[in-house]
Amino acid sequence: MSLSRVAAAGLSDIEAKLAAGIRLDPGDGVRLFAADLLAVAWLANREREKRHAGRTFYNLNIRLEATNVCVASCLFCSFARLKPGDPGAYTMSLEQVWDKLRQRRDQPLTEVHVVNGLHPDLPFAYYTDMLRGFKRIRPGIFLKCFTAVEIAFFADLYGMSDEQVLRELMAAGLDSLPGGGAEIFAERVRRKIARDKCGTERYLAIHRLAHRLGMRTNVTMLYGHIETPADRIDHMLRARALQDETGGFQAFIPLAFHPDNNQMRRLPAPSAAETLRVHAVARLMCDNIDHVKAFWIATGVEVAQTSLWFGVDDLDGTVQEERIYHMAGARTPEALSTRQIARLILAAGREPVERDTLYNVVPRPAAR
Repeated sequence: MSLSRVAAAGLSDIEAKLAAGIRLDPGDGVRLFAADLLAVAWLANREREKRHAGRTFYNLNIRLEATNVCVASCLFCSFARLKPGDPGAYTMSLEQVWDKLRQRRDQPLTEVHVVNGLHPDLPFAYYTDMLRGFKRIRPGIFLKCFTAVEIAFFADLYGMSDEQVLRELMAAGLDSLPGGGAEIFAERVRRKIARDKCGTERYLAIHRLAHRLGMRTNVTMLYGHIETPADRIDHMLRARALQDETGGFQAFIPLAFHPDNNQMRRLPAPSAAETLRVHAVARLMCDNIDHVKAFWIATGVEVAQTSLWFGVDDLDGTVQEERIYHMAGARTPEALSTRQIARLILAAGREPVERDTLYNVVPRPAAR
């Protein structure tokens, strides 16, 4: 693979821009979605290696979904249940949530990642007490909890401003926001697939506010449904613009649409080639976001491993429990050990590096 393939793909002008540090524009991005995949991969890998060489990051974390009761009716969601008592609906007690961390007292976890449905009947104290309980059990744990969609929902439900919600959660122990809920920023598509949750501008405003308050966050993009290549590029460029303003995004995370058990089940899932292309283009367009993450739960383990040569430098973490994608038909494991992740990275010819949430290197062996 060489520049000759890039030239044969008609991408020499884009290659020259990247080599000169000139930003790609929307037209460049749309072209990348139609060009030779391996030429795009070569460009994305070059950008990845400029930043991270062969290093590939992962963390020892646990993911929790405390409730799947949710007033939103997103067409792509297989996880949510509209009200308590519906078949499959659940809400954990705080003791049950805390037990998930207590049961892992022997694991040197660095992060708890919590994402929930939008439950209309829980008090705000459920969430603040949850955070305080995690910190009591393990004071040094990093809490990456509640998407911007959840923050907006809390504000509306409890009669607070978005800033009040964030400040109270931070006082209770919140350290960071995950990137979920971004879906696709193009309003035409967002109104069709996620009409009854916070819109693009509020999502971005909440992340802007979180950055101003000192938190680092991530940003996701749901792909492979009814969006167009132009919609994807628009999404990436809006994330890039906010990063120009605040510098608060740590990772861009493409999330594959899974069709099983939801209202969009007649659509095919994105192919491996499409998944690899989306991650590669994200690396090229989001030039100011340090990391591009392949969430192996969504991509599949083998595709995530391959993506390490398509611009990706992060494989997320051990996860340990995950319901949202598995209720949508994901065939991936619910957990990988750090040993398994490190082996996947090494087998791909990359260097495994355990990190914490803020991408500080964790200085210990990966043999767990």
